[in-house]
Amino acid sequence: MTEPNAPRRAFLVIAHTGRDESVRAAREAIAGLIDAGAVPVLPPDDAPDVTAGQPGEGACRLLGIDVPLEAIELAIVLGGDGTILRAAELVRPASIPIIGVNLGHVGFLAEAEREDLHEVVRRAIGGDYEVEERMAIDVVVLDADDREVYRTWALNEATVEKSTPGKMVEVVIEVGGRPLSSFGCDGVVMATPTGSTAYAFSAGGPVVWPNIDAMLMVPLSAHALFARPLVVAPTSVLAVELRATTASPGILWCDGRRSTPLGPGARVEVTRSATTVRLARLSRGQFTDRLVHKFDLPVAGWRGSGR
Repeated sequence: MTEPNAPRRAFLVIAHTGRDESVRAAREAIAGLIDAGAVPVLPPDDAPDVTAGQPGEGACRLLGIDVPLEAIELAIVLGGDGTILRAAELVRPASIPIIGVNLGHVGFLAEAEREDLHEVVRRAIGGDYEVEERMAIDVVVLDADDREVYRTWALNEATVEKSTPGKMVEVVIEVGGRPLSSFGCDGVVMATPTGSTAYAFSAGGPVVWPNIDAMLMVPLSAHALFARPLVVAPTSVLAVELRATTASPGILWCDGRRSTPLGPGARVEVTRSATTVRLARLSRGQFTDRLVHKFDLPVAGWRGSGR
């Protein structure tokens, strides 16, 4: 419990309110925070689904209304990777760490499973966690006249995709200010190491360990002899241009959450962002072990060395 005159610490709770189990988990987390003397804070859009008619309803505060973002100590996220990406969008401006409790399928970004929730709350209150910095990317869209028309960011990936079913989009890809190839395709994924296990992975890209500074470019169903996944230095500028003669418009998606249309001649530039996303970790487990656990990989027969 907190000392009588000690300032109360604020923790943000973010849930996938479309799932009953996630809402129940959020209520448990809130109860644990209240018992510890902390202030549970909810995004305004989540509050009606999470607190309505609950015993701790009056103890919760609203983000940006009752409690400023800068006052949040840690965000506890209950859901799958999509919910964690939504949380990153909310807290990244203030560099608040995120700890994810997986209530989705793979939940690659999550640190804990549903049965670990009470331990997550206990260690959050105790400050018993380490923070890992994850690279993000800045994304800029220029129109055919080189005017900036859109700017955003991504933790996982920026994807240029076709927007007309049954038609390809014609693109030119560029690395480090030099053109590399052009082809018709379903799209091009530009990803971070964190995103290498997301869309880029599904498209046949390599898994990149998160402690490696790099960016990826993965073409989607390209009609070309040379359309292999690329891994480049984090100082590179990746770019995808829609050819002016393309018959099909495109669309840019960032983390599957933010989008903007792309017309003929549009250009999408991706660079390493100066602002990271901070993930809270409960242990220093090996990334190899996370891969084995999350993808249920067969490792029977490994004899190991212990060296």
